[in-house]
Amino acid sequence: MSDPMTDILTVENLKTYFTVGDSVVKAVDGVSFSVREGEILGVVGESGCGKSTLGRTLLRLEDKAGGAVRFHDTDPFELNAQELKDFRRRTAMVFQDPSSSLNPRKRVDALLGQALRVHGIGTPAERNRKVQDILRETGISPEYRNRYPHQFSGGQKQRIGVARALMLDPELVVLDEAVSALDVSIQAQIINLLLDLKEERNLTYVFISHDLSVVEFVSDRIIVMYLGRIVEAAPKRTIMEKPLHPYTQALIGAFPSTEMKDRGKGIKAIEGDVPSPINPPKGCHFAPRCPFATDKCRAHYPPVTTTEEGHTVACWLHTPEGA
Repeated sequence: MSDPMTDILTVENLKTYFTVGDSVVKAVDGVSFSVREGEILGVVGESGCGKSTLGRTLLRLEDKAGGAVRFHDTDPFELNAQELKDFRRRTAMVFQDPSSSLNPRKRVDALLGQALRVHGIGTPAERNRKVQDILRETGISPEYRNRYPHQFSGGQKQRIGVARALMLDPELVVLDEAVSALDVSIQAQIINLLLDLKEERNLTYVFISHDLSVVEFVSDRIIVMYLGRIVEAAPKRTIMEKPLHPYTQALIGAFPSTEMKDRGKGIKAIEGDVPSPINPPKGCHFAPRCPFATDKCRAHYPPVTTTEEGHTVACWLHTPEGA
């Protein structure tokens, strides 16, 4: 078992910007965190908060605008072609929509075996056995390996997506809304599969979702994102029992569970929409929707404060000088 205190991934002041016409979209705007080897880090926030862009940037599927990403001691943005190929073997991603992430013109055996062929792993017979083994491990009958994606249900397609991500035996897997497109009963099956695979293979997950209840169930630690920035981060139990940021409290309070509403300290559901990342509000980005916002909140973005071991929050209410 890996040392749980070893960081497999370190992110420092990471920024990912996009140009739209004459404007700049700050999808990820200076986030810092680490992921420990063997843990599940949950990333939660509303649609448009930048969490999917963050996941893609971690694996160099998007270019960064600034900051640093380190996988072990390697910066993926400084790798040459061969080194990047090795990085691709050690990391993987499971995408939100299994229907669009699987090539409809290829059979399952070709979809899964492609990574092995690209990396020159094994003979054709060995690759075929590997495909059958990984299908069996993810709950798909190897007899179905000659079928096309449209011949599978949504849950089966996502199992195939998970199988494809594991073909090269990665260490780190980014799961981008991996269960949000599935029915609730199928969600539970895929989540249990992911948890079983994590234990069997000693994987590390970055689990991205807008569903706080799912994130709470699977994660060891949680970071809460809002408009490209991390507003709160803590171990799961701490953040669910003692949420500090009004946004986190509102997310918890919005769930139908009475227990979770109590933890949300009575804050009502958030009103309004997430502001545009093209023109974010001055000061705290959450201030226009926050019931506790003051003039200071609206004028200046709060510093990140560590209130207790392992719990950080960006909110003027929790700074020494207060709001």
